Amino acid sequence: MNENEKTTENKILEASNTVFIRKGYSGASMQEIADEAGINKALLHYYFRSKEKLFRAGFSNVFSKFVPAVTEMILSDKSFAEKMDLFVDNYIDTLHENPLIPLFVLQELNRDPDNLFALMKSSGMQPQLLIKVILEEMEKGNIPKGDPRHFFINLLGLCIFPYAARPLMQRIFFDNDQEAYDAFLLERKMVIKNLIHKMIDQK
Repeated sequence: MNENEKTTENKILEASNTVFIRKGYSGASMQEIADEAGINKALLHYYFRSKEKLFRAGFSNVFSKFVPAVTEMILSDKSFAEKMDLFVDNYIDTLHENPLIPLFVLQELNRDPDNLFALMKSSGMQPQLLIKVILEEMEKGNIPKGDPRHFFINLLGLCIFPYAARPLMQRIFFDNDQEAYDAFLLERKMVIKNLIHKMIDQK
């Protein structure tokens, strides 16, 4: 694929993400995606033969940037606290660069959770790696013992909820001021890391 083709493909993926988020999978049409990308429908079909293929490609494109960094972090020799800091930084950076992804995921949880799970798995996500690290830290006495899945889900919830609930939270607490809410979201990094550190310190 030459540079022009790559540029066109990226433009299509960005347009499809916008339309899928706006309309959901069922409500999105290939024509609407083509219009959003500023190309004709025939060219769109040349790059992606079906809406399903385009959906998978767009989702995988986002997670392919996030998953390798997280996997490398989990397998590193860094301390557990350092790993958690890096996880939060990477996760929130990804959400901040793709703020509509959580809403998109929530829509797909209702539409087809099995397909969403398959997409995540195909992107290389391995939550069991982090679960294993958490369990090992519990066994070492570095963090309070318990079901490691609670720790993991709490971590995800702290990161994801402010993005998934943005349409409401921004109106309730920030008078629908987008810039103020953006600043608040970036502050979440340190808030979440401090909470995790306190949890670790409770060992």
